[in-house]
Amino acid sequence: MEAANLIISSSSSPINAKPVMEMTQEEEAKHGLAGFGRACFPDNFIFGTASAAYQYEGAANEGGRGPSIWDTFTHQRPGKISDGSNADVGIDFYHQFKDDVKIIKKMGLDAFRFSISWSRVLPSGKLSGGVNKEGIKFYSNLIDELLANGLKPFVTLFHWDLPQALEDEYGGFLSSQIVSDFCDYAELCFWEFGDKVKHWITLNEPVTFSQNGYVTGIHAPGRGSSSSSEPMNGDPATEPYLVSHNLLLAHAAAVQLYKQKFQECQKGVIGITLLSHWMVPHSDSSSDRNAAQRALDFMFGWYMEPLTRGDYPGSMRKIVRNRLPEFTETESEMVKGSFDFIGINYYTANYVADASSSSSLASHYSTTGKLSSVTDPMVHYSTEQNGVSIGPKANSYWLHVHPQGFYDLLVYTKEKYNNPLIYITENGVDELNDEKLTIKEARADKLRLSYHLHHLRYLLDAIRDGVNVKGYFQWSLLDNFEWNEGFSSRFGMIYVDYKDRSLTRYPKESALWFMNFLKKDA
Repeated sequence: MEAANLIISSSSSPINAKPVMEMTQEEEAKHGLAGFGRACFPDNFIFGTASAAYQYEGAANEGGRGPSIWDTFTHQRPGKISDGSNADVGIDFYHQFKDDVKIIKKMGLDAFRFSISWSRVLPSGKLSGGVNKEGIKFYSNLIDELLANGLKPFVTLFHWDLPQALEDEYGGFLSSQIVSDFCDYAELCFWEFGDKVKHWITLNEPVTFSQNGYVTGIHAPGRGSSSSSEPMNGDPATEPYLVSHNLLLAHAAAVQLYKQKFQECQKGVIGITLLSHWMVPHSDSSSDRNAAQRALDFMFGWYMEPLTRGDYPGSMRKIVRNRLPEFTETESEMVKGSFDFIGINYYTANYVADASSSSSLASHYSTTGKLSSVTDPMVHYSTEQNGVSIGPKANSYWLHVHPQGFYDLLVYTKEKYNNPLIYITENGVDELNDEKLTIKEARADKLRLSYHLHHLRYLLDAIRDGVNVKGYFQWSLLDNFEWNEGFSSRFGMIYVDYKDRSLTRYPKESALWFMNFLKKDA
């Protein structure tokens, strides 16, 4: 894209202006936000923004890239995507990354989190199938561009886009064979990029990949079912547990490899990114409090317990029983402690009520009529308590704004899991892609501005209360392909004009506010 089309990067760009929406001094004082900015946070605290390969890159059939399960899913089952779209073009990051890096730099951010498309560097998913030199060159150029602009690359190895070849050969993460192939892929990345990349993330949100891909079927590879009228493909009672087990083993094996062969000479760190909502008991009853804990165990503890203690939560063992895989003693030791840091993605919170009684459980055993990792916690999720919402609703049906939950989750992690080093690897909110709005109207994203303002305030409170958080990555820099929501949902601080062939970028009010927040002298 020509520089003239990059609205945010020209010297006359409105990114240098003050935000259109500003709090009054009285409002700032009320919320403890007077003078709130980068300087309030610890020295060397990292502020960044995040992305994912399939959502951003496009160039699906260029540069020697092989197909991923998301290419297959969006083309073979377009009805699963709310607007019937796919990310063949995405937002053209593959061709426009240099201009997009300029945006990151101009905003005053410190780092950029991106993922590597496994099938772009290994089209067959395997080393034996050959390394794609064009793919290696693309990521090398991207990393160089970030470093030349003073930006730290945070690299995710797996953000859900498994090579289709491995899915076809042995079922991908349903098979333990994936561990060896993932390690080969990880080693290639460490070898090619590890002299410049100092922050590695093995996996993004294993809970989302497991449940949406193997229970509801709304994500690739589309196993499971989201409704009672839809044919069941796979077994949601066992597959999400098996997939998660293999994800954890692949993660731990890759971390072991990095620590044994690369860490000493490359001087980097490696971790994993987990998603959790905060769970608020619907009432003060012991049954609802226990239900909230079970819900956390089945979303966050599912991975944090093995990572910190070597086995799954007791509540999961009690309920899931023989459907939950066992770690061997060797595997348990390998998984336990297999991180230098934990990435946490936080978006929202839910009220949680107990649903373990036979009558409520029967009604709650979901659209599929089958046991699954979604129904096993025996809880009922809601967003209202006595008719009052837990927070303002975003565009996504699952996302209500509840910044207090951000603080609560971080303190919970500190107290339950021995205060690990944490990076907030995603935090954000979306609005509808309303095509009736003008670009000027769509850029007035007051909800997003308020969302980040207050989540950052609660994050600072958590840090002051001893939580070991070292960085914050906003989701997302640019509007992009949002998985099963396609292009109908906008999470970006930068508006992307989908009607323009150049996919021109425009700063939203949240971007202007964030840029001011990040000023070094703020």
